[in-house]
Amino acid sequence: MTQATSIWIVILAACVAANLPFVNQRILALGPVRSPKKSLRLRLLELVLWYFAVGGLALWLEGRVGQIAPQGWEFYAVTAALFLTLAFPGFVYRYLLRRR
Repeated sequence: MTQATSIWIVILAACVAANLPFVNQRILALGPVRSPKKSLRLRLLELVLWYFAVGGLALWLEGRVGQIAPQGWEFYAVTAALFLTLAFPGFVYRYLLRRR
């Protein structure tokens, strides 16, 4: 697998994972929720967990391609902001556009 392919896999996984908490009612897209609706707090917690899952995937793919580069806090701040930006369409669909 080339480095370009790994990058596109991570970008696609981030787009899907960032919107996943907002487009379904299941916890981590696996188990059902006990209440009829997931709360915003639960969706944000799920968003953080998906961020770390995509980060783990990226780390694994980077290790397969070559040596893992050390990163500072700036890298994680930028990737978290990018992940939140990718989650914006799902948030808009769930809370702003969807009719009750």
